[in-house]
Amino acid sequence: MGSTEAHLFEQIAESIRIQIAHGELQTGDRLPSIRDLARTWDCTPGTVNRAYSILADEGLVISRRGSGTVVSANPLLDEQAPLRSAFLTNQIENLLLNLLGRGYTESEIETSFSLALDRWHKWQQTAVRESIPHPENRLRFVGSHDLAIEYLAEEVSKENDYQLSTSFRGSLGGLIALARGEGDIAGSHLWDKESNQYNIPYVQRVLPGERIALVTVAGRSFGLMLPPGNPQSVSSLLDLTNPEVRWINRQPGSGTRVWLDTQLKQLDLDPAKIKGYNESRTTHNEIAEAITNGEATAGLGIQAAATPYDLDFIPLAQEHYQLVIPEMVWEMAVCQHLLQILQKEQFKETIKNFGGYDTAETSKTIWIG
Repeated sequence: MGSTEAHLFEQIAESIRIQIAHGELQTGDRLPSIRDLARTWDCTPGTVNRAYSILADEGLVISRRGSGTVVSANPLLDEQAPLRSAFLTNQIENLLLNLLGRGYTESEIETSFSLALDRWHKWQQTAVRESIPHPENRLRFVGSHDLAIEYLAEEVSKENDYQLSTSFRGSLGGLIALARGEGDIAGSHLWDKESNQYNIPYVQRVLPGERIALVTVAGRSFGLMLPPGNPQSVSSLLDLTNPEVRWINRQPGSGTRVWLDTQLKQLDLDPAKIKGYNESRTTHNEIAEAITNGEATAGLGIQAAATPYDLDFIPLAQEHYQLVIPEMVWEMAVCQHLLQILQKEQFKETIKNFGGYDTAETSKTIWIG
């Protein structure tokens, strides 16, 4: 089974999505020119243009003639919208005063508002998903790439003409695809540093009001990838300032890079003191290749990427990779078939053999919303 990596334009788009979600890019901030970003990612301007087009279609950025591409005020990800909030509060207060003046009680108004909002949410969910009809025996997966998902798709297709089609757009890209009705299931491993939780805060922000199941595929061990034998005796992030260590980084905005930068800040380590900090690659496998080829002596990635290259690996954290499944999709026969596969020992044993996968909570489900 080959490893399918996300297209480069999708990686660029996901990098920018995460920077917006984490507040590193604010509403009105100007993004790099297509030419400059193409140089950063070592790709063609057309690739960057395609990434910007995707983000514009999602409402995350706006391209303006003469002023480039800027971050838009997006209601899905922008929690700092004081003007919008003030306007909305004013409108609701006016309605509330009008209804109270007509003799309705606060309790009646609150109950009716809750019922109306709930009815609207259900209508919206149905309307969005029914606007793009697809066969009942097929699920559209959109989200972060993972070897376990590739294997899961193979297993789903072995019975009853079921199919799990996959599109790897990154974790946030998958959640936005659900919100837009462009996918049925998302795959996510987004860590929120404020709550120290995986996925839940992002799902609540991008899919507000929806009842969503988060189903664990596996825990993924990620940490330091090092040359065989660990010749520089690297044991933790504190060793990265050793001038003999040549670091190879993940690209800005990637989930791995976000985690690393947070840890460096907590350890009070200056990234400028890490040799190679500004050298980056876009996948875990590319990090492993760079170390194998002698371009670097240390990098951060998942154990499943280190194992095929026979690299030393020092685990630093365990991340939770989960499926994000709306309630309407959960009830489909093909989805129940998928969930049964997750529960099988054969599935768990197979992905454990990939290296670095913890299946202790595989198929565990929590509901939010």
